[in-house]
Amino acid sequence: MSTDHKRTTHFGFQTVDEGEKAGMVHGVFSRVASKYDIMNDLMSMGIHRVWKDAMMDWLAPRPGQRLLDVAGGTGDVSFRFLKRAPQSTATVCDMTESMLVEGRKRAEAEDMADRLDWVVGDAMALPFADNSFDVYTISFGIRNVTRIEDALREAFRVLRPGGRLMVLEFSQIPNDLLQWLYDRYSFNVIPVMGQIVANDRDSYQYLVESIRKFPPQETFADMIRAAGFGQVSYRNLTMGIAALHSGWKI
Repeated sequence: MSTDHKRTTHFGFQTVDEGEKAGMVHGVFSRVASKYDIMNDLMSMGIHRVWKDAMMDWLAPRPGQRLLDVAGGTGDVSFRFLKRAPQSTATVCDMTESMLVEGRKRAEAEDMADRLDWVVGDAMALPFADNSFDVYTISFGIRNVTRIEDALREAFRVLRPGGRLMVLEFSQIPNDLLQWLYDRYSFNVIPVMGQIVANDRDSYQYLVESIRKFPPQETFADMIRAAGFGQVSYRNLTMGIAALHSGWKI
């Protein structure tokens, strides 16, 4: 008699079969796509814009570079990159087509159309050739990937030698009192805000829970090293509410 042990993972605080998570995450972002940008502003009180600018400051985009922005959603990071780097190009890759549709509606997308591609794709199996990009970014997306290790290996694969990985993600506050206060805000305010603005409490409950399941800064830095990257480092943003992680394909 044989027993089939399915691999499990987390979907927020739920334990689910690995094969189910991608569809569940796709459902979340399909439901919130039309309100995604406004909810980001409301939830973070606009601070996500400061974090993305800090990401660009550290990244220092150069003219002619080719960017792959995975889980790029409505294009926020790609737009910033293209504004700072003349003659550069960007590919926004996201598993949820409705997010890309919302991104194409933005004024920046029309202005930069000749330098911008929109591709539906899975972070764990990217539809691009080896050594294709100079820069790989993923912002507030890697915690939603079923197997983070696979996504990091794919990032390494598609980057050219000398290419750079940069991850912006919610993280862990290294202060118990501040973490407690942030938890009170996250669990008591954000789902209610999601219900009022997006008519979807459950999706924002998941998003809050997924932040708590993401590994702390040092653990995630070790995961980046294990994928093959060198010169790995990170910077905390707003007391560690978010963190920027950097690595190089050497």
